[in-house]
Amino acid sequence: MTETNENKIQYDLEARTSKFGGDIILFCRKISQDTITKPLISQLIRSATSVGANYMEANGASSRKDFKNKIHICKKEAQESKYWLHMISIACPINANEARILWKEVQELTLIFGKIISSLKN
Repeated sequence: MTETNENKIQYDLEARTSKFGGDIILFCRKISQDTITKPLISQLIRSATSVGANYMEANGASSRKDFKNKIHICKKEAQESKYWLHMISIACPINANEARILWKEVQELTLIFGKIISSLKN
């Protein structure tokens, strides 16, 4: 794999995590807010947008250890996002199908970050 290809792959994951965060924001704007959904929405937006932010920080990491730590955070935030999507689908069954689609995307991101972590161990 050439450096150009590696940079393209990094860019694609940057774009993908950014798109995921944006999709979550648009999804949350559709949810009717009440005393139950408001904190769920807030938590989901924090964790989902943190995935991309931490990935950007990982790409600017000062060391391999710092990079690995940021990727671990990406994975943890992605897993947390899956939880909040599940809670929103329970609280708002009308939004469950769209939540399921977003859940599948963040599950793929979780697996990608897990693969990056495992490849760093070798």
